[in-house]
Amino acid sequence: MFLTGLAALAVVPTLPAAAGDLDGVSLYPLVAGCFVAASLLGGVLGGHWADRVGAQRPLAAGMVLAVVTLLVSGASTSIWQLAAGRFLDGLAAGMVAVSINTAIGQAYPDRLRPRVLALMSACWIVPSLVGPPLAGLVAEWWSWRAVFFGLAALTVLPALVVVALLRGPAWAAAPAPSGDRPPRPALMVATAVSLGAALGQYGVSGWDRRHLLFAAGGLALLAAFAPRLLPPGTLRAARGLSATVLLRGLGSGVFFTLEAYVPLLLVTDRDAPPVVIGLAFTGAALAWAGSSWVQGRLLEQCPRHRLVVAGALVQAAAIALAVAGTLPVTPAYTAASAMVVAAVGMGMYAPSLTVLSLTHSPPGRQGYASSAMQTTQNLGQITVLGVSSALFNACLGAGSTDAVGYGAAFGLLLAPCALAALLAARARSA
Repeated sequence: MFLTGLAALAVVPTLPAAAGDLDGVSLYPLVAGCFVAASLLGGVLGGHWADRVGAQRPLAAGMVLAVVTLLVSGASTSIWQLAAGRFLDGLAAGMVAVSINTAIGQAYPDRLRPRVLALMSACWIVPSLVGPPLAGLVAEWWSWRAVFFGLAALTVLPALVVVALLRGPAWAAAPAPSGDRPPRPALMVATAVSLGAALGQYGVSGWDRRHLLFAAGGLALLAAFAPRLLPPGTLRAARGLSATVLLRGLGSGVFFTLEAYVPLLLVTDRDAPPVVIGLAFTGAALAWAGSSWVQGRLLEQCPRHRLVVAGALVQAAAIALAVAGTLPVTPAYTAASAMVVAAVGMGMYAPSLTVLSLTHSPPGRQGYASSAMQTTQNLGQITVLGVSSALFNACLGAGSTDAVGYGAAFGLLLAPCALAALLAARARSA
């Protein structure tokens, strides 16, 4: 988790600069969305792989692939190669995230899971302090490519050590009995969903006939295949696991859209230096880890669904800050602070939902629950980001200023926040 946090927090702040250098600012939603689209496939693959043979193999495979993606992205000569690198990175991240949650479900009792999840968040503290500011300085003084190649050099040896350790007997996990395993969605279904997500992200990057056709094709694939990857009753928020995974999608969609558009706003409209973006990511990571520690230590007796409501309300406050940050009279730090406040909400929101999902999971099916959470998280990110991007481009197409477009895209995020607060009680544990 430490290595994942270091790579993620250092790379993401450099993406707006990379897109500009590769003449692909209009395709920035595709670069951001490719990661999420591939995480869908990686989450499904990793979850069912972990249920069959234990969490160690998909975790090891994800670690190795994460190093390869850094090299692919760093060597990009076009925005399309960068998007391909981000797609591979999403595949690796999906496998790693699901494998870690599955391992926690297989190895720890219910009473310790909130603390272990808080520990996972704490692993992001040092990367959040070092990664984004240093990456911003390297990108400003040298090149964004040096960030990717430097991370690959730093990560390859520790990744190989982790892979070697995971081969030990202590990681051998007994798979679920064959009669208790959930039906495995065909790999083609997950691939179709990932393809639909990628097509949708490309489609909302423009406002002409070609882009609309791609968006329609992506939406059709998602509508046809995405429900097959989700627990029954997810879209109607059925009580239990179904409502829990839906809530994860709503909260993650809000946070990811802020994380994607606030840096773009700071670069293109507020002329903020890369260091400011790096500090925003640092503050967000620290806020997430601190909030997660509070929910795991000081609020462990509080009902989890109430923490979900609190997280959704804090996210709504972050949206208000983001909207205010689009106004020319406010400093750039106003928009940057929205990421920090939203991370406070996610620190309460995400671990609580993970605990609830594991509580709702029968023994031996933690991989299925973790995969469902990851899938819905990514679908929520894709959906919310896609709708916000479409609204943003529609405003620009109608002749509005960039500030109006950003304000509309941010304001739209209040809807999923309100929905999450209203539906949180349906995810409560027995």
